[in-house]
Amino acid sequence: MKVFYLLKQGLLLLFILSAMIVKAQTGSISGKVFDEKGLPLPGASVAIKGTTRVTLTDPNGNYSLTGLTGTVTLSSTYVGYLALEKTITVAENTTVNFNLVVDEQKLGEVVIIGYGFAQRKEVTGSIATVNSKDFQKGTIITPEQLIQGKVAGVNITQNSGQPGGGSQIRIRGGASLNASNDPLIVIDGVPFSGNTIGNAPSPLSLVNPNDIETYTILKDANATAIYGSRASNGVILITTKKGTAGKPVFNFSSNNSVASVAKKVDILTADEVRAYVNTNGTAAQKSFLGTENTDWQDVIYQQAFTSDNTIGVSGTAKKMPYRFSAGYLNQQGLLLTDKLSRGTAALSLAPKFFDDHLKVELNLKAALTKSNFANNGAIASAIQFDPTQPVYANNAFGNYFEWIQASVPNPNAPRNPLALIEQKKDIGNARRSFGNLKFDYSFHFLPELHANLNLGYDVSRGSGSTTVPEIAAQSNSTKGFFQDRLNREFSKTSEFYLNYAHTAKSINSRIDVTAGYGFYDIKNTDYFYNSYNALGAVLVPITFPFADQRNKLLSYYGRFIYTQSDKYILSGTMRADASSKFSEENRWGYFPSVGFTWRASNEDFLKGSNIFSDLKLRLSYGETGNKDGIGNYEYLSKYYANSTTGQYQIGNNFYNYYSPAAYDPNLKWETTTTYNAGLDYGFMKGRITGAIDVYYKKTRDLLSSVDIPVGTNFSNKITTNVGNMEVRGIEGSINFNAINKSDVTWDINFNAAYNKRKVTNLTLNPNPGASLDAGDLTGGTGIHLKYNSVGYTPGSFLVYKQVYNAKNELLEGVYEDLNGDGVINSSDQYFYHSPDPKVTIGFSTSFTYKKWSINTVLRANIGNYVYDNVSSNFGVRSNILSTQSIINNAARDIFSTNLSNNQFLSDYYMKNASFLKMDNIGLGYNFGKLAGKTTLRLAANVQNVFVVSEYKGLDPELTSGIDYNLYPRPRTYTLGLNVGF
Repeated sequence: MKVFYLLKQGLLLLFILSAMIVKAQTGSISGKVFDEKGLPLPGASVAIKGTTRVTLTDPNGNYSLTGLTGTVTLSSTYVGYLALEKTITVAENTTVNFNLVVDEQKLGEVVIIGYGFAQRKEVTGSIATVNSKDFQKGTIITPEQLIQGKVAGVNITQNSGQPGGGSQIRIRGGASLNASNDPLIVIDGVPFSGNTIGNAPSPLSLVNPNDIETYTILKDANATAIYGSRASNGVILITTKKGTAGKPVFNFSSNNSVASVAKKVDILTADEVRAYVNTNGTAAQKSFLGTENTDWQDVIYQQAFTSDNTIGVSGTAKKMPYRFSAGYLNQQGLLLTDKLSRGTAALSLAPKFFDDHLKVELNLKAALTKSNFANNGAIASAIQFDPTQPVYANNAFGNYFEWIQASVPNPNAPRNPLALIEQKKDIGNARRSFGNLKFDYSFHFLPELHANLNLGYDVSRGSGSTTVPEIAAQSNSTKGFFQDRLNREFSKTSEFYLNYAHTAKSINSRIDVTAGYGFYDIKNTDYFYNSYNALGAVLVPITFPFADQRNKLLSYYGRFIYTQSDKYILSGTMRADASSKFSEENRWGYFPSVGFTWRASNEDFLKGSNIFSDLKLRLSYGETGNKDGIGNYEYLSKYYANSTTGQYQIGNNFYNYYSPAAYDPNLKWETTTTYNAGLDYGFMKGRITGAIDVYYKKTRDLLSSVDIPVGTNFSNKITTNVGNMEVRGIEGSINFNAINKSDVTWDINFNAAYNKRKVTNLTLNPNPGASLDAGDLTGGTGIHLKYNSVGYTPGSFLVYKQVYNAKNELLEGVYEDLNGDGVINSSDQYFYHSPDPKVTIGFSTSFTYKKWSINTVLRANIGNYVYDNVSSNFGVRSNILSTQSIINNAARDIFSTNLSNNQFLSDYYMKNASFLKMDNIGLGYNFGKLAGKTTLRLAANVQNVFVVSEYKGLDPELTSGIDYNLYPRPRTYTLGLNVGF
């Protein structure tokens, strides 16, 4: 019995142990990995220490490990973050979450550079990166808006509030006069054509911002010189979202918003116009007054609704990462009838072959847009049109009120603002597709040697038409208007390079060598059509049905990077470009650069420092070129058909004759030389990081179209090399991880830049005061306002110095005799400020508490000036009390100046337009998992929250510096959601 009892107990014990083993064998651990802001971190690794078991988090930060037993140590890592370990006793379903902390010494450890990657610690140039977590939030229509205010020295200004209107992008102010000042944009290795796409609001309006993962901005010549002739104004490298490891994961985002006019132009009300005319007008002028109270700005503007939706799926199919996304945008503009709709699709595949030695990457993007362009001329008309008149009237012009003279619309009167919009149909359709196929082969016999082939394309097609009916007053002289339009562009990219990277541990060194070849072919064709009136009669006959434009670029480039002891890095690049835009004698341009970095924080005297977590000094020199902004084959004489007044008659037929255009056979590259000194720093174990850069740029052989003496060529204007310009600046940024706890995080970013441009020489006019006309104002025929002149900022304002009386009242037409010759003439004009801001500032912050988050972005410009062309044109007595048998409205400035007539060149109209803007403020709530793997995040945003400025006009932020007919930038309220499943 005792034996039986012992056997029974032994079997029972064995059963219990077996059950425990089985239970242990089926144990699992799952959870989420969060970043420093408490947001899910996709692509992070979670490994069981001491084993080969490892997994990656999905796009929602989730991971899972099964078949575990006993006590294990989990380690979670991600590039740029400190590894975090947790020791866990495995239960049946164990949940373990990780909150990773930024390791600023490794943050962005691998960054994109031209034709490859580099460890950030080895970078010798001035490079900034912005990833998707730090993008601007809300209703973002074009990609560049994502990083507005985020990077020191990068100034992004929306051109207008028009749907998809795009922005002006300037990196360190730009280095040219009339050649392009736009940076080169490269998307997934494809140079993105910035050429205007006819019938689309802007080139970048055909790119879905929701597909973008990171921005890398190359600022100085050491970073950009490997791109040669296209990089004088910096380079922006855009990386789009790619596939992730694991099963298919879907993500859906939707942003829906309502936009309204944030501010209207300050003009007189109907009662104020009546009072002014009754006080100052003649009997005839008083008789023109109406009895209505029409706010024409209210008439033409609307509340605009926008819906932006994107769905994407990513995962791995048979070891091939993939991602596919589709998006649809429907945006109304503030102007009635203004509308943009956009459909996009993106595909990314990244298979590997031959034991992962061959990596293939396919990136395809496509977009379709349809635009209804509202008539922007209605904006200026709404400012000027008489508010005492009704919107509608019984007449032959569509029953819109118009000023009539002898039964036809008064040619000297503005047109009815609403009629300008509703009686003009301007439709545009655009298609764009771009992408590339990249092959990266690591040689089996020498894995450190890579061969890379990149084949890319960028093709676009734009078509549209403009229609104005016969009854419209705006087309009364032509009896209606109709015209089609079409243009195409096809850009091809072929690049091949070899890269060899080797670490020689015996001498504690690393070398990285790249040598490559590139060929780029851009062809665009504009198709021209006859214009017709509503009766079918030809208005303007077209001589040629189309015009082909083509230019090619052939390039050779190389780079060498040497690192010694992980402390001293020396790099050099060389690029040789040959462009078809120049003659054979001047076709090749050579663009070298050299850079040196000293990682002082790795020196023995700083290792283990409690003060510095990073300290790096960068010095660089380089040259880049510019050929953009000039036409193809400008070095050749071309022939153009003369007008119908210059024809030969042969029999009953008339034939145009042709004359040559002006040309400069010695036209050559514009070249920019840049010197840069930078300091990267980190304190408090990486919680405070940043950079300071000082730079000097000098551009020689500036390209510009200038006036030349009559008789010296075939025209009085010519495109040629005209002189030199210099740019000096300093910029800095600081990132502060103020709070980093499991439930609370607070990040602060501040950046500022000082930039000063100056023309130093104009070779066609070598005297110090030489000027080249750079821009006109509106309202004064033939009056020039902005000039490029030696010793001044390009585009400076040339005006008269206004004289005031003892009461500080403006004296009409009285200016200071600055040269003292007793005569007031153009010799007394002086240069007074420019549109360039002296200082630009960006500030952003993000605060999270558990599942809540709040973020904001502010920007400031200091020292920029604006010419108030609205007041100079409309704020005078003669505008209201017109001699053309009409009454107009006026800018409110009329009460300050009491001017009878326009004084366009008075410096009174130069206004300090320094400003502080809150671009964005947002509140978000992350619900986390709701059911199964479904996640949900809601966010509310307001854009263009407020503007603080002394300038009383519509908006102080103007790229041209002349305030007139500006399409208002809206104030936008957005509710967004993001669902993952």
